[in-house]
Amino acid sequence: MGILIQQKINTLQNILHSLKLKTLELYYKANAGHIGCSLSCIDLMGVILFQHIKENDKFILSKGHATASLYACLFHLGEITQEVLDTFYKNGTALSAHPAPNKFKSIPFAIGSLGHGFPIAAGIAKAKKLKNEKTYIYVIMSDGETNEGTTWEAAHFAVFHKLDNLIVIIDKNGLQGFGRTEEILGDTAASEKWQAMGFEILEINGHDITQINDSIDQLKKSDSSSPKLIIANTIKGKGIKYMENKMEWHYLPMSEELYKEAVQNINKEYSA
Repeated sequence: MGILIQQKINTLQNILHSLKLKTLELYYKANAGHIGCSLSCIDLMGVILFQHIKENDKFILSKGHATASLYACLFHLGEITQEVLDTFYKNGTALSAHPAPNKFKSIPFAIGSLGHGFPIAAGIAKAKKLKNEKTYIYVIMSDGETNEGTTWEAAHFAVFHKLDNLIVIIDKNGLQGFGRTEEILGDTAASEKWQAMGFEILEINGHDITQINDSIDQLKKSDSSSPKLIIANTIKGKGIKYMENKMEWHYLPMSEELYKEAVQNINKEYSA
């Protein structure tokens, strides 16, 4: 591995370390849940926002309940101040539990009801095509969202209109609101289903930043006119031993003791 590539990886690792600590801090101070789902997608979000997105590209977090990880990213990018960040979850805040529109440039739409972000992203991608703009539209959605009818309508739309500027990332952590995804409606995020519809697909480890980066690069270099899909296999609550793969950490807040343990877990991961 070249020195410059390793330096970029090290820099991104440092950013992700900071983002995870900031995300935990936000949830702890707010005494709020949705921690596990934020930790399953923050590596994906970090690579997109700090390595790939250009000025005219768009990013949509469709799984809006992971909003604290997005706020942490925008804080690191300088779009949200510490003063505003301190209002997370408080009355009158611009940083609500699900992203609200018209507050920040990087949050153009209200996202929260699952299944809405992908259709919006597909519409933006089509608009960019009509305007002959060479940009990419990125959207992170949950595997639970693939249960939604709007997801499949958007998928057909994207394939029919050959939206090769659309890069969809499914955060496949295997859990949703009331159980394991495979036990609710089956594995609707399975690669063969999306491939059969006409998507160009890669399946990766969603916590390996090299794999995430390389998969995005590969899809952007593709000559195919198909919309792009990355199925990212992830772990809910990744990095926090008592949270990992536990459905209850979609909902539970952290006590002071559990918060300190979570911070120790993250620091240990990045000191290795």
